[in-house]
Amino acid sequence: MPADAVFEGDATRNLMCVVEYDGSSFVGWERQNTGPSIQATLEAAVFQITRERVVIDGSGRTDAGVHAAGQVASFRLARRVHLEKLLTGVNAVLPRDIAVRSVREVSTRFHARKSARSKRYRYTLLNSRVRSPLRRFGALHVPQALDVPRMAAAAEMFVGTHDFRAFAKEAQRRPSCVRTILDSTIRAEPPLLHYEVEGTGFLYNMVRIITGTLIEVGRGRRDPASIPHLLNGRPREESGWTAPPEGLTLLEVFYSEDDLKPPARPDEESW
Repeated sequence: MPADAVFEGDATRNLMCVVEYDGSSFVGWERQNTGPSIQATLEAAVFQITRERVVIDGSGRTDAGVHAAGQVASFRLARRVHLEKLLTGVNAVLPRDIAVRSVREVSTRFHARKSARSKRYRYTLLNSRVRSPLRRFGALHVPQALDVPRMAAAAEMFVGTHDFRAFAKEAQRRPSCVRTILDSTIRAEPPLLHYEVEGTGFLYNMVRIITGTLIEVGRGRRDPASIPHLLNGRPREESGWTAPPEGLTLLEVFYSEDDLKPPARPDEESW
């Protein structure tokens, strides 16, 4: 699709897009020199369609191998753009493991990361004796029996504002490890087991370390009653192992309605 086909004139737009991706083949969201990233791949696709260089900001950095069902990104284009044609064109040139689900104009003050109110993640376990080749990139295989009620009780203890130092990689680099968790639940869908967590902010590897700790609870290696102690800023070595990336998916990012409203343009149609 030629660049002229997506433009309708000159006027800067602040755009928000929702992105879905299988992170198995990427070094993560953030642009890096060590391999392909989601950010760089999206920027290249937008340039191919619009011939305009953009910097695309994500709501957060997902690690190598981590997936997203609802990553949010934002960027600005210097010309007024036909959004449906942009969506079609970008998806036509993206690799099969990335898709832009939607694109819309938003408030000029909107920023995918800075405007985010909370994020929701899911970590999926395949709890069965035999592994599943079809699920190897989307779930962690745990062949041992898990005590789901114990895991659910432990998961609920993460809700609230706590010092998550024990659940952060490189916590010493952070001035504070205090974070607020709004929801933390275990949901069984045999043979799958989902851990879902929503919070106003997360530390590096935080969800994966919490998941590893919950697996230890489920296997009887850790008492759920130990969780409140860990949430008082205990050292990293006292919590559980870091679950691998393949089971983790960023589900959704939440924003205020005011930040999502586009500028009022009474003399123009919605583009």
